[in-house]
Amino acid sequence: MDVDVSLPFDRVADRYDASRGGTARGTRMVSGIIDRLAPGRVLEIGVGTGVIAAALREHGVTTHGVDLSIAMLSRARDRLGPRVVRADAFALPVASGAVDNVLFVAALHAIGDAHRAMAEAARVLRPGGRLVAVHGPPRREPAQDDIADAMAPLAVLRNARVDSPATLDDAAAAAGLTPVDTGWLPPHRFGETPAAVADGITDRLWSYLWRIDDSTWRSVVEPVIARLRALPEPGRLRPYELSYRVAAYALTG
Repeated sequence: MDVDVSLPFDRVADRYDASRGGTARGTRMVSGIIDRLAPGRVLEIGVGTGVIAAALREHGVTTHGVDLSIAMLSRARDRLGPRVVRADAFALPVASGAVDNVLFVAALHAIGDAHRAMAEAARVLRPGGRLVAVHGPPRREPAQDDIADAMAPLAVLRNARVDSPATLDDAAAAAGLTPVDTGWLPPHRFGETPAAVADGITDRLWSYLWRIDDSTWRSVVEPVIARLRALPEPGRLRPYELSYRVAAYALTG
């Protein structure tokens, strides 16, 4: 893998679920994923803490997972047992044509190269199998509030993603995958305080902050942190909802 993101995920593993919506996130996302899968088993690439795979298991879907982060996998093993292993998205320890479904949930932007990851996923898919990707950028409602306004300068960093719809469609076509369906997953309700968001940015809790150079951090990110801490009632929750895009592709031939 060109950039080893396992260390940053190791660093946030103890807070990952709480900062992303907990087990309810898995239940809600799977409700919009399961009908897009082909019958059979699922390989989740970037399984993380196993929240999504565990929710699929509740629906009777056998799911295996791979991830690079040992700390994240330790939590996934608590949920899934030996069905998860440490492996690279670009070199899966799976025979060609052996998998009914490959699933990426908010993983391709961290993996960093959608074309290579989707090509490797297509290799392990059986003919007629499905690749399902939950990807970004997410949609926030309300789109504007005082937290969103304070964070507006970070938009150029948050939206510099390798998992845009156009990129995924291009990568899928190159891998011999045919589009089947696109849409939005059911929204998940969150509540954050300006103080907690400022703390999360300071701790680089989100992956778009991991590769920012010192100059950009000082000129762009630190002023955002200061604005968040200066908002009125910084300890009051601001409710909002996030919806994620989902795209399904089939391997033909």
